[in-house]
Amino acid sequence: MQLRLRTKLTLVMTGLVLLVVAVLSGVFAAQLLEQVLQETDRRAKEIGHQVFLEAQSALTDAEARGMRRSSLDPDETHDFVRRSFEVNERLQAHLDAAAEPLEIYEISIVDHDGLVLISSDRTLPGKFRPRRTPLAQLVGSSFLHQINVLKGTPRVYEDDYPFTMEGQPFGEVRVVMSSGLVLKEIMPSIKTSGSLVILALVVSTMLAAVVSGATLAPLRDISAQLDRISAGQYDAPAKEVIGFAGSGDELGAVSRKISQVGQQLRGVHEIFSTLRENMNSVMAGLEDGLLLFTRDARAVMVSPAAEKFLGAPAGQFLGRRVTEIFPVGHPLREALHLDGDELSEVAAETELLTTEGPKRVSVSVQAIQEDGERMGALVTLRDLDSLESINTQLQVSERLAALGRITAGVAHEVKNPLNSMRLWLENLKECLPSDSEPGARQAVSVLDKEIDRLDAVVKRFLDFTRPMDVRLEPTQLPELLKEVLEIAGPQLQRANVQLAQLLPIDVPQVYVDRALLKQAVLNLVLNALEAMPDGGQLRLVLSRRGEMAEITVGDTGKGIAPENRQKIFQLFFTTRPGGSGIGLASTFRIVQLLNGSIDFTSEVGRGTTFRIELPLAA
Repeated sequence: MQLRLRTKLTLVMTGLVLLVVAVLSGVFAAQLLEQVLQETDRRAKEIGHQVFLEAQSALTDAEARGMRRSSLDPDETHDFVRRSFEVNERLQAHLDAAAEPLEIYEISIVDHDGLVLISSDRTLPGKFRPRRTPLAQLVGSSFLHQINVLKGTPRVYEDDYPFTMEGQPFGEVRVVMSSGLVLKEIMPSIKTSGSLVILALVVSTMLAAVVSGATLAPLRDISAQLDRISAGQYDAPAKEVIGFAGSGDELGAVSRKISQVGQQLRGVHEIFSTLRENMNSVMAGLEDGLLLFTRDARAVMVSPAAEKFLGAPAGQFLGRRVTEIFPVGHPLREALHLDGDELSEVAAETELLTTEGPKRVSVSVQAIQEDGERMGALVTLRDLDSLESINTQLQVSERLAALGRITAGVAHEVKNPLNSMRLWLENLKECLPSDSEPGARQAVSVLDKEIDRLDAVVKRFLDFTRPMDVRLEPTQLPELLKEVLEIAGPQLQRANVQLAQLLPIDVPQVYVDRALLKQAVLNLVLNALEAMPDGGQLRLVLSRRGEMAEITVGDTGKGIAPENRQKIFQLFFTTRPGGSGIGLASTFRIVQLLNGSIDFTSEVGRGTTFRIELPLAA
């Protein structure tokens, strides 16, 4: 989980306070423990001395009462001391009173063999007690060892005071302390210090939250200022950022510099936007796919036309390496001669399988250099089949234009003689006697029909060459195509042809002449029906391809022979008996007048598909 900066600062400040408090608490605890242990040791020595004096006094009292030793024998002396202690109630009371402090576990007087003569524990006299660990050893140990002793199972320590008689060692006064009792003594102080630590942490956390909030308030203003700049609001007034030291501190200076950078970015953004619009306009009109790579082989520009070669939207390839765009197995990788991420200058041709079928593609790489240093590379992908199609269409257009000019002249020169011939033929009919030879009348009738047929041909010539009156208007193609289907409905039923149509309504409008475009599409539909005399399927599909609307008319007829594909749009070319050869030529001419393009694919025995592309309305 990502923490906010304010939370991080609060945690850091609280952690620092915790560290300081923990160190101070440790020092305090160490000093407290050392002080308690030293005080316990001092008190034990003092109690031992007092008990020794009281024991000496008990011996003096016993002698005053008439208790004597028969000799200086050690056993006699030992019995004398023991009996003196037993009868002296004041010594026992003193031991009981001396053992009242919390940390004192036991006070005993033992001989040099460890036999207890008298003790604050009434069950111990007459028993042997081994020595315990000296208290001085615990006092002189490290703080951690002392803590471990106090935390663990309670242990006993003793402080010994020598007991002598007549200047000779006789035994010792043992003052025994318990670690558990020492811990109980210092526990109230530890609890108090712990409460102070918790209170300090709570107060420090609250103060850290307040301080961090006040500290980061100017940063929030700076962040909002950056958000406005990133959103394009370069001229938005910046709120004065005031830190702890006022508007003249470092945060205020940063805010002012950000405002200056925003003003500079505004100019750069305007220049870049203009360049990008111009570049997009130029690239949108290119048929070649362009990919610009940086020095480290990352794509920084991909033209819209590259989509048909790469099979995905151009935006998906921005920022990707050349090896990611052309992975192992990609048909263009071998043509590019990729060596790792290095693009070398090449010029090659290859075949690429696209959604429109296999295409011949020209691949070229041009290095971009500046001052002799390589800055990147430009990859150009060119559809050779489309170029040939465009050249073919240009040739067809030139031929139609030339043929139109010739046809117009010929039709004009033929029209006048035909009119004269008709007039004289009418005169000839009137001059023929009613009883004339049947052969003469038959000849006149044949001449009359031939003149009519020739006149119809001349009219078709004139209709095709006459300039068309194009009236462009915004048009919804789905509605127009449905009107075409209504017109061709009877022919569809008679031809026993199934209709498969896809006319989505979300395709934008186009600027066309409705009547002319309707005639062009109707020509393609009727040709498709004639190509399926035994029935089949007619496909009429509308789709969007970039900034173009595409109308597809396909059939499942006999197809177009390869030798006839270059002549399909030529005037008067037809493979159908009785056909005029004007329909497809007229459709080609109409599509050109509407600033569009027409193309087709065909497979013998499987059918033909015509595609009309028209620019979308701006």
